[in-house]
Amino acid sequence: MKALRMLIVGTLALICAALFLAACKREQRQFQPPPSNFKAQQIEQSDLRPGGAPALINISNPVEENAYEVAEGKRLFTQYNCAGCHANGGGGMGPALMDEKWIYGSAPANIYATILEGRPNGMPAFRTKIPDHQVWQLVGYVRSLSGQLPKDVSPTRSDDMNAHKSEQTSEKKKPVNSVVPKSAEQP
Repeated sequence: MKALRMLIVGTLALICAALFLAACKREQRQFQPPPSNFKAQQIEQSDLRPGGAPALINISNPVEENAYEVAEGKRLFTQYNCAGCHANGGGGMGPALMDEKWIYGSAPANIYATILEGRPNGMPAFRTKIPDHQVWQLVGYVRSLSGQLPKDVSPTRSDDMNAHKSEQTSEKKKPVNSVVPKSAEQP
């Protein structure tokens, strides 16, 4: 009887653990992303540019709802030296990416086309230099700079931009007993 009770309790515990683990939903990370079949030639410019037409194609970014992918886009933005022209999104030689003024459109497809094809007067083309999945990661990060993504997906500020080191990098130090300075001693 005791063995049967232990068997039932063990089985119930195993079932509860399996249900608990099945209920946990983690963010999916693709380390080998599928090849993209998106063609940048299908994109038209926004109406902000004289003579252009509004973007007619509504193509969503496949990585835009994934915080890990957008954070990778932030890393790539630094690694590919996009900040050299766009000054961490605030604008420099290149246009600002943090405001609401988008010459070629703010839709993911427009930004994708801008990165691949480049733009006149400064933006180089990266067609054969950056893999498609990394372009989509960059697109997600660029859209996060102007607040176009949900806050739970947008990356946080880099520790190297803070005035002091992150608290997570502080070394543990043993407190030292303080001594009352001579000037504070009473006669």
